[in-house]
Amino acid sequence: MKKLILLCACCWGIIISDTQACTSFLAGKNATVDGSTFITYAADSHTLYGSLKIIPAARHPKNSTMEIREWDTNKTLGRIPQVEYTYKVIGNMNEHQLSITESTWGGRPELVDSTGIIDYGSLIYIALQRAKTAREAITVMTDLVDEYGYYSSGESFSIADPEEVWIMEMIGKGPQNHGAVWVAVRIPDDCIAAHANQARIHKFPLEDKENCLYSPDVISFAREQGYFKGLNKDFSFSEAYAPADFGTLRGCEARVWSFYNRFNSSMEKYLPYINGTSKEYLPLYIKPDRKLSVQDMKDAMRDHFEGTPFDMTKDVGAGPFKCPYRFRPLTFTVDSVEYTNERATATQQTAFTLVAQMRSWLPNAIGGVLWFGVDDANTCIYVPLYTCLNEAPECYSESNGSMYDFSWTSAFWIHNWVANMAYARYDQMIEDIRPVQKSIESTFNSQQPIIEKVANDLYRNDPISATRFLNAYSIAQAQQTTARWKELGEFLLVKYLDGNRKKEKNGRFLENGYGLPAEPDFPGYSEEYYRAIAKDAGDRLKVSF
Repeated sequence: MKKLILLCACCWGIIISDTQACTSFLAGKNATVDGSTFITYAADSHTLYGSLKIIPAARHPKNSTMEIREWDTNKTLGRIPQVEYTYKVIGNMNEHQLSITESTWGGRPELVDSTGIIDYGSLIYIALQRAKTAREAITVMTDLVDEYGYYSSGESFSIADPEEVWIMEMIGKGPQNHGAVWVAVRIPDDCIAAHANQARIHKFPLEDKENCLYSPDVISFAREQGYFKGLNKDFSFSEAYAPADFGTLRGCEARVWSFYNRFNSSMEKYLPYINGTSKEYLPLYIKPDRKLSVQDMKDAMRDHFEGTPFDMTKDVGAGPFKCPYRFRPLTFTVDSVEYTNERATATQQTAFTLVAQMRSWLPNAIGGVLWFGVDDANTCIYVPLYTCLNEAPECYSESNGSMYDFSWTSAFWIHNWVANMAYARYDQMIEDIRPVQKSIESTFNSQQPIIEKVANDLYRNDPISATRFLNAYSIAQAQQTTARWKELGEFLLVKYLDGNRKKEKNGRFLENGYGLPAEPDFPGYSEEYYRAIAKDAGDRLKVSF
């Protein structure tokens, strides 16, 4: 999603203030514990409502057209011819287990084509309706921008099916040049990759047509514009179309580094790159030290740089309760010096988040699971929604609440309520949130093979019954999880009322033995915070006799 670029006086020239900025992680089938392919997504936006959109499969009349609306603004961009048949889409996955996510990096502003009809959101959801595989999706997406023009700025796409995982990067050619330049690289099956609002593809294998696809003018257009002068073999897509600066390194590439650092012990050598003191850029993909599970992918989306030099709980900005969040804007100026806060993968303004799991050895109706959550990935629950889902659970319905209409039955609002309470007392409340979150997701993980065995047995004789079974299961888990999270919110409000902390055991509040509440604890603040107060207040607060 889009990022706002702010010019500043620092030597790096550009700092990011991410009004809308997303993160996506990828894993090939031989890099995972069970042979699944994975891609993730955090749709980070201050204006997007977290809900689940389902587009039914449909057969369309001859010569019919479809309206194109920009995903970020809902602005009408135009109409294009409709195809005869379109596939069902559940969020960012379709009925064939094809999944597509994105992150926007902007790039050179002169390359935005305001006359184009196709924006990045339309590319995703049209491709999901028209393609069965990742390679087919790449063809659909690039044909669309060639024919109708590309409206958005520079974009990275994660495109995956049960067999292959790809990153495609694309940018327009400006209003005077129709279409877009792009490159798509297949992630090796035993590797993981990531992108987070900075173009990630540098040099790419020009002769490997099996694992690398690109527009025929991707290099020549850069030469024409003066972005590149070297030999073809030395061409870097990222350096030509989205050269990195300090803001994109710390605000974007740092998220990629932190994901890699979780699963590969040799990432420390890239810290100088993240800090802007080295040109040895992060690789597009790496081989992890161990294979990843679906829970690993969920947990990676909850990252705040814990245990790294960028740990957001360690500086004074975390406040007295070690909160790993920094409210916007990310940059600030003190005595004419500009500073930036860290931008982590988990962030408060997420609308929805997902882990797409795709498996080749199961029927599509069972093999594709959209692990779906709303609001901040750190405090959400990833609920299993199977690709055969025919209707959105009420808690995820687009008509249940909005950014301006609170609803006690909306998962988005319930999760926001819990998360926003936690931001104020983070180090205390997260200790109550995490066990509930872990218990629910662990139950989902342990139930998954049982549920899928039942579904697979049904599917062999009666696919419709299997579909009904998985629909009922997905909807029930979404509704029950939302209800459980509401109970958690009520518990937190009672426990931490007025800055106190009520005594409790096994989720039950203690009494004083005479029918009244036990005297609460007064947890106060951290030692670091008290020291900061003492230093700032001086003798004014000092107790003296």
